[in-house]
Amino acid sequence: MNIIERIEDTYSEAFEGIFCRLIVTADDEETLRRAAEDSTATPAIVIGRTEGGIEKWLSEDETPDRRKGVLLQFWGGLDPNKPIEESINKFEKELSYRIRQDILVKPFTAVFDALPKADGKLDMMKWVGHCGDGYEWEETLYGRHVIIVPIMVPDFIIERYIGFARGVMGANFWIMCSTKEAVVEAGVKALRAIHSVEGVITPFDICSAGSKPETKFPWIGPTTNHPYCPSLKERLGKESKVPEGVKYIPEIVINGISMDAVKKAMKTGIEAALNVKGVVRISAGNYGGKLGKYRIYLRELFHETI
Repeated sequence: MNIIERIEDTYSEAFEGIFCRLIVTADDEETLRRAAEDSTATPAIVIGRTEGGIEKWLSEDETPDRRKGVLLQFWGGLDPNKPIEESINKFEKELSYRIRQDILVKPFTAVFDALPKADGKLDMMKWVGHCGDGYEWEETLYGRHVIIVPIMVPDFIIERYIGFARGVMGANFWIMCSTKEAVVEAGVKALRAIHSVEGVITPFDICSAGSKPETKFPWIGPTTNHPYCPSLKERLGKESKVPEGVKYIPEIVINGISMDAVKKAMKTGIEAALNVKGVVRISAGNYGGKLGKYRIYLRELFHETI
């Protein structure tokens, strides 16, 4: 069976969001790792908040202050039924929570903008700079216009204006596995391949809980995609869509700065997963156009020049 035959003739549904890219630096690797992981934890676009991910780790030669760093992405949703200014304002506030609670509190950290070609700018003074309670000040450091926020372990540095732009979020593919071992091996290899592509993140990494928009419990938000739950196959009977021999269906979700980046990451990740023993098929989550305006057809990825 060739690679195309192992990929279901379906599409991944994706939607438009707004994002920023931040460089975070610190004095030591442990603090940097904790700042990166804490600030990007708990993806939450599905409940109307914001989500993030690690794009890549940076050497001292790649950061403004010549310390080791990390490139992060944070994403906010766009409500088509409201003025875009409302979505931007909400994203700015939600982003500040991640910075204030998970980065600023880590010793000797700094935050810099990493999106020079932006659609607009977020002013960090209102929601982050004023953590200095009026004692904050501005200056030029490392060729950047920054805010110095005085704190008890002096001092937190953040670039005043952070760029934002529109991108593609929610693209996904499902790795249909026959063994437990394949879930982890295929997932890890897919993530490694995806992160070789510039401009993408995987906010959920190896996700065990694919969801659907419709729910019996709307106060929860999206709930389990029950037709694809292997443990419900016998109970659902003909309603189940789990193929024979498939016992596990992890999902990889990809957000990216452009459609080209997302497609390249999907193709690379799928190829890596299909090389693992125990991977039966590749599929994707879609909801008949109810989730987003983009449809990424899986088989077409292998016919396009990306």
